[in-house]
Amino acid sequence: MKRPKSEYAIQTVTNALRLLESFRDREELGVTELSRSLDLHKNNVFRLLATLEEKGYVEQCAGNERYRLGVCCLELGFSFTRHRNLARHARGALESLARETGETAHIGSLAGHEVIHLDGEASPHMVASRLRLGTRLAPHATALGKVLLGFAPPPLRERFDERCMSKGLESYTDATITDRDKLLDHLGAVAGQGWALDLEELEPGLSCAAAPVHDAAGSVVAALSVSGPTSRLGETELIQGVLPLVQETAAALSRDLGYVAPDAS
Repeated sequence: MKRPKSEYAIQTVTNALRLLESFRDREELGVTELSRSLDLHKNNVFRLLATLEEKGYVEQCAGNERYRLGVCCLELGFSFTRHRNLARHARGALESLARETGETAHIGSLAGHEVIHLDGEASPHMVASRLRLGTRLAPHATALGKVLLGFAPPPLRERFDERCMSKGLESYTDATITDRDKLLDHLGAVAGQGWALDLEELEPGLSCAAAPVHDAAGSVVAALSVSGPTSRLGETELIQGVLPLVQETAAALSRDLGYVAPDAS
C-alpha cells in the first residue's frame, strides 16, 4: 500500500514555508512576531531567516532589523505567472511599445507599499532608461506607482495613507511629491484622467508616462509605462507623443485580458 506523501514531509522545510507564508498579508515582520505566530523558538526562527536571507527569499530592512520578502520570491512567482494571461499578453505589448516609442517599456504591479517591475523591454538607444526587472520602488515617486495607487481600492489607499502619516514620504529629487495632502489630490487627478507622469520625481533626468491595465472583472491589475531621458521625453513629448501610445497599448492589453470598457455614451 502506498504511503501518504505527508509521511515524507521534512519539518524544517515545512517551517520555512510557513514562515514565508506569514508575509502574505504583512509587509514586514520581526523575529519575535514570527516566533509567536509560528509557535517556534526564536533561535529556530532566526536560523530559518538566516538561511532564507542567504538564498534571497527574505531580506532584512535597513534600520529596524525586521524582515520582508526578498526578490527571489518575485522571481519564483514570475516563473509561475509567465505562462498566465497577464505575463503572456504583456510580453507582446511591451515589445510593441518599446519598438513604437524607441524607449524602455515596463509593466508593474503593487506589492505592499511598493511597486514591482514585473517585466520590461529595453530601448535601443545607447542613452536610455535601464530595465528594472524585479526592482521595488516607492509608488509615490513613479508613474507606474501613481497609476496603481490612483486606481487602487479604498482599503489599499487607506493603508498607504496610514503609512504616509506614520513614516512620511521620502524625497528622491526636488520634484518628488512629499506632502500627503498634495499626493492624495494628485492621485485623485490620476484616477480621473486615467494616466500619470513622472517628471524627474524619482531620478534627475528621467521621465515616464504610465496607464492602467484592467482585467476581466474591471480591476486594475497592473500598469504599463514608457520611460526615458528627459532630454528626449520632456513633458510635451510625453503627453503628445508617448502617452497616447501607452494608453492605446494598455487598453489593448486590457481587452486581451477580457476587459470590456464602459460605453462612453
